[in-house]
Amino acid sequence: MQFTVTDASARERFEARDETGTVAGFVTYQLTGSIIAYTHTEVDPAFEGRGVGSTLARAVMDDARAKRRTVVPICPFLADWLVKHPEYESIVVRSTRKIK
Repeated sequence: MQFTVTDASARERFEARDETGTVAGFVTYQLTGSIIAYTHTEVDPAFEGRGVGSTLARAVMDDARAKRRTVVPICPFLADWLVKHPEYESIVVRSTRKIK
């Protein structure tokens, strides 16, 4: 099964859809200038185990790289996925500081 990932910017999320247009999963984000924080990944239970999460992760990271954005991986799924994909390390912020 193939999934198409698009940026639904009005909803601040990337959506993965199957061939029929059904939303199989999404990644929410917050964008501030050139910094994008990926906050949550959710896969519809009907599509679990079909690679939707990995498809979304690769798509959002490729999009960030293409747009020269810095990524803050707040979402635990994406943070774990990035550990296995060091090719994105140069655009990922691994630690944050409190700003007063």
